[in-house]
Amino acid sequence: MSSLDKIDLLLLGRLLEDGRSSFSQLARETNLTDVAIKKRFERLKRQGIINTISADLNLDVLGFAKPVFVLLKTEPSKNKHISKRLSELEQVVEFHELMGEHNFMLKLVCPDLNHVKRVLDDLGFIDGVRELRSMPVLNVVKKTNALPPTSFQKRF
Repeated sequence: MSSLDKIDLLLLGRLLEDGRSSFSQLARETNLTDVAIKKRFERLKRQGIINTISADLNLDVLGFAKPVFVLLKTEPSKNKHISKRLSELEQVVEFHELMGEHNFMLKLVCPDLNHVKRVLDDLGFIDGVRELRSMPVLNVVKKTNALPPTSFQKRF
């Protein structure tokens, strides 16, 4: 685990709140220089703490169907092959390996419900997929990348 100080934690918190925060804005908040903030940011990226800074798009406004979560039960001996196939699908925006009753959970984003149906049909034909359960999202109640401040305090 990487060693993070209070300034690193503040930077991470601010970037989680608003990934568009500029180095100069963060520098003012921490009483450091822009260059010092940039160096810290680059170090956090190099250490793998920051993977990427990206936009959170409103799929409804863009005209996409609501996301669909998919649970898969698979033949464990074919999980490597299945993982490769699923990773190649552009409609799969999240892909998690699970412990428990199901082996994988996917999040699909498609332009419309007809497209969702085609993708689900294709998933069912992947060699080694035994069961597929789809769960269309009705409404997003909460969505955040932020971590609770107390989790930072406990870990560091």
